[in-house]
Amino acid sequence: MGLVTTRAAALMCGVALAVVGTQGAFAQSNTNASNITLLERLVIGLGGAPKVAIDTPQAVTVLNQSDLDRSQATTTGGLFDSVPGVTMVGSERQFGEAFNIRGIGTTDNSSDGSRVVVTVDGAAKFNEQYRMGSFFSDPELYKQIEVLRGPASSTLYGAGAIGGVINFTTKDASDFIRDGYSGALRVKTGFSSNGLGTLTSIVLAQQLSDSFEVLATGNWRRSEEVDLAKGTPLTGSAFDTWSGLVKGTAHFGDNDEQTLRLSYQRWLSDAKDQAYAQTGTMSAFGIIDRSVVDQTAVLSWENPASDNPWVDLNVNLTFSDSSNAQTNHRAVLGGPRTPNGGSNILSDTTYGYRTWQLSADNTIEWIGDDFENYLTVGIQASTQDRSVFRPAPSLPLPAHAEGREDKLGLFAQNELIWNDQLTLIAGARADFHTVTPVTAGLSVIEGSAISPKLSALYQINDALGVFASVAHTERMPTIDELYAVSAAKSASLNLKKEEANSIEGGFALSGSDLFATGDTASIKTTGFYSDLTNMIVSNSGAGVPYYGNVGSARIYGVEVEAAYNSEMLFGNLAYSMTIGDDLVTRKPLTTVPQSKLVATLGARHPEWNLEYGATVTLANVGQYVYPVASGGDGAAEAYHTLDLFASWKPDTGPLAGTEAQFTVANVFNADYRDNLSIDRSTGRTFKLTLAKQFDY
Repeated sequence: MGLVTTRAAALMCGVALAVVGTQGAFAQSNTNASNITLLERLVIGLGGAPKVAIDTPQAVTVLNQSDLDRSQATTTGGLFDSVPGVTMVGSERQFGEAFNIRGIGTTDNSSDGSRVVVTVDGAAKFNEQYRMGSFFSDPELYKQIEVLRGPASSTLYGAGAIGGVINFTTKDASDFIRDGYSGALRVKTGFSSNGLGTLTSIVLAQQLSDSFEVLATGNWRRSEEVDLAKGTPLTGSAFDTWSGLVKGTAHFGDNDEQTLRLSYQRWLSDAKDQAYAQTGTMSAFGIIDRSVVDQTAVLSWENPASDNPWVDLNVNLTFSDSSNAQTNHRAVLGGPRTPNGGSNILSDTTYGYRTWQLSADNTIEWIGDDFENYLTVGIQASTQDRSVFRPAPSLPLPAHAEGREDKLGLFAQNELIWNDQLTLIAGARADFHTVTPVTAGLSVIEGSAISPKLSALYQINDALGVFASVAHTERMPTIDELYAVSAAKSASLNLKKEEANSIEGGFALSGSDLFATGDTASIKTTGFYSDLTNMIVSNSGAGVPYYGNVGSARIYGVEVEAAYNSEMLFGNLAYSMTIGDDLVTRKPLTTVPQSKLVATLGARHPEWNLEYGATVTLANVGQYVYPVASGGDGAAEAYHTLDLFASWKPDTGPLAGTEAQFTVANVFNADYRDNLSIDRSTGRTFKLTLAKQFDY
């Protein structure tokens, strides 16, 4: 399918939903609707006044528990298939996934050097290693995911979030305990035909008192090698992973409105005979055994102080630790072990990232007759250690430089809502870092970055709103970019910080009572443009620093997100088109994803608690998309896929509390290569998940 066809399809769908939304707006206000669309879900990661996605002056998508369940994703990457502007680079391998937002994110070096900020309950998650992914976790641990696209979120989350922010929120005991009960036990099992994959999950939720609850969950997920659509196995895709979460929540103070949470989650996989190149099949790198452990601990305190407009305090102390132990490298499966020695990246090595972070913010509220004002001020301090341990021989590994980065961030954001019609948000953040190398002879690097922004949303009427924002952000070099060396390349001690100037704007339409009483429709369209200067990239050749700055690049495009919901029918649409150019070489950026349209149409029967539907994905390769330069399994190409899904959740009779999910992915076994993936598509897959909850 060509570029014109995909654009035409997206525009036709968008226009249709816009007309529907306008008609509904003239008929009746959206406040009378009883069905909530995807764009009307509450966003918790933007600060200030509570707001839903359609009423934010930036592109935001919120995935809730029903979305996560319906996806039946084997990996966290499978949760983002229908989110516009987000592409998972890498592969089906558990260790090979990383995030790309609006063309920011590479296929070789994980999450593109902190240009995409990822958090779990506020804990910063970061991993950067050659041919490895950036995030290791399991979909069963989470109940909500927020995707904040674009650099406007840098104010709250850190200078350098050029691509955007992804916030994962873990489950709570209260998500399972029903009214009238003090506890719940939930068991879940799943099966995937491709690779004969299985899932076993147990959740125990207990209300120990009126103000204290505890959650404990454990998951075991395994699979043999999956088959590609072309009929061959994806080498090294077999896995065996364990994950768990323990979380306690206490409420205290006046009206029990203060909340104290303590949680710990752990994900581990001891995988044999894995491809060294986890982000794509690259046979030249050979086979290796890997043991990966990822840990996250969070202690948080929330004090909304509803009777005190000067206090709405949040404090978070978080710990993140990712460890990857690689051993027993062989050139081919069954071949002789590669000898350890020197600076060989294939030697037995344990790589690690360990991050402590303390953050606090307070919101001051000022409400008058026709305005609301929320001023949020905060501080964020962190220390991150990048480590390498080599038992034989115990030598530094120049290509994965060790070091410590200490950071301090100060930020302020003011949100003014005038007459429930105009919203103005202004913010600024300053970040300071000190990077200390382990290798002798390299100097300590200090730097600072600033990220101001201004955004506005004007609600023309109950149905139509327009919004715009302008943001500047700067990204300081990472430990790897500063200190990595090789036999032919020196450390990059003179790197300049990256800078991005971005604007975005668009409109949002919503309406209700269109075809049935209480139904709703909404659409949000966002156009964006970013000028990027001093982008940090790896240099080619000898006698040069390992990394250098590229003078100028630009990324721009459009995103459309639309939804319809009624008692009997529902539908979602996501379209994204991104264009990126290196203005120095006059070539397209290799990190830009294909234009893509994802449309879901479903039906439900409330009397049976039955839901079913189909998802169609249309993608193209236009003139602005530059395929992966090397190692790709065939040329990137346009493709279309069809997925089917169904769920049944009876709430009466002997099967009450039972849930059944069924999915057929890639129904027609479409064989293609997405331009940001080295591997070709996974073949047709049947998935079945059964869950049962016991209340007591």
